[in-house]
Amino acid sequence: MFQHNQNTFNTLAEALAEGVILVDKNQIIIKTNTSTDVIFGYEDGELEGQKLEILIPKNYHGSHDGHFNGYVKNTSKRQMAIGRDLYGLKKEGITFPVEVGLNPLTIDNKQYILALVKDITERKKAEQELTHWANIFNESLNEIYIFDCESYNFINVNRGALNNIGYNLKELKQLTPIDIKPEFTKEKFTKRVNPLIEEVEEKLIFETIHKRKDGTTYPVEIHLQLSILGNKKVFVAVILDITERKNYTEKLESTVEKRTIELKNALAKEQELNELKTKFLSLVSHEFKTPLSGILTSTMLLEKYTLTEQQGKRNKHIKTISDKVHYLNNILNDFLSVERLEQGRIKYSPSTFKVSKVINEVIYNANMLLKEGQQINYPENIDTYLLHQDEKIIELALSNIVHNAIKYSSENTIIDIKISQDDVKTIFKVEDNGIGITEKDQKNIFNRYFRAENALLTQGTGIGLNIVKDHLENLKGKIYFESEPEKGTIFTIELPNKAE
Repeated sequence: MFQHNQNTFNTLAEALAEGVILVDKNQIIIKTNTSTDVIFGYEDGELEGQKLEILIPKNYHGSHDGHFNGYVKNTSKRQMAIGRDLYGLKKEGITFPVEVGLNPLTIDNKQYILALVKDITERKKAEQELTHWANIFNESLNEIYIFDCESYNFINVNRGALNNIGYNLKELKQLTPIDIKPEFTKEKFTKRVNPLIEEVEEKLIFETIHKRKDGTTYPVEIHLQLSILGNKKVFVAVILDITERKNYTEKLESTVEKRTIELKNALAKEQELNELKTKFLSLVSHEFKTPLSGILTSTMLLEKYTLTEQQGKRNKHIKTISDKVHYLNNILNDFLSVERLEQGRIKYSPSTFKVSKVINEVIYNANMLLKEGQQINYPENIDTYLLHQDEKIIELALSNIVHNAIKYSSENTIIDIKISQDDVKTIFKVEDNGIGITEKDQKNIFNRYFRAENALLTQGTGIGLNIVKDHLENLKGKIYFESEPEKGTIFTIELPNKAE
């Protein structure tokens, strides 16, 4: 009998846009129409003889059997799974939302279920989008009002508006914007919104006062636009409560001068940094060019002194090359130290040592740099002083300061080193009688690449003191100075006796 009516079934099923699935009571698919095959991604006839669960996501298989069997026992034409979402499973494994209507059939005394299936993916997307916008409308912290374009009666408002204005939605639907705007009459309000009605303006922004249900008022900024709701024109007003803005206006105005001063200071700092950058580029160019020129000249002259009796001249130029290379190596080491300090790659190695040992090493190396008549006064009574610090870093710091004292002092001057120690810290003082540091330059003396104006003619990179300061601070120490132009400088280093 069923086979006899198959053509009729096919004709009716193919006429429907919905998917048609005929299954028996054992959930075996007997027949599907083309729409079903398209919806689920199968070829014609591929689903026939398959279990219905092939079209159902695996995580729904367990509950599906119970629902299906319950329907078979109590068959009636009805919509499936009212109040909950249903999902189908495409051949390629994609899950998608569906709507299913069930219809019982009896053919040759056998029970069948005819399912009408709709792919409602687009509808779900639209519903989700509507829900999304409804949430945005309701949850916005700003007040949003929708009111009729002709009567001005409120149609809908969001939660933010209800909370601030004090009315409930039912009460507001009996009111118009004029009822909550004490500054406006109907005529004045109509005149205000006419540019939107006449399409002269797309949006109006203005400030006014809103009156709450309890009679209190608050300042607002209104953003008003014309829109369409169904088949009628409406106004949409987004209201910003500007109470805080109004309250802070005076305070903000009072800080304008302060902000202006800060901006000027920042600009001055920027200009100062640019000047330092320019000085640094000039400095690096000079510091590399001068020794390289000396090396090149000495190399060229060496070629001329080939005789045995000219060995003295050769030695002089060899020493010049050696000194210049040593100087360039020191500069490069300074740059590398800066990089390591910035990247935190310095690992300190504290040990216990005699202070006198470091001082002896510093003075021994410094003696080779002394100018004509210069002298270093050795500190007294330091034989018992011990430190538990990074010995190499302490030597580096003291050497830098002593070398600067020699470099920036004239011939026949004295560099005085004094050291004192108590139970907690050790203090090193290096005093010279050199050119000193001007008050203008003192604030920048520890800045990287900075060189004082009265020292620009003397070789140097402006890196040394910056490196020393960073190292000492890492060791929980500090460095500071006193200076007077043309009278000299005293640099002081303070270090804890025991490194952390």
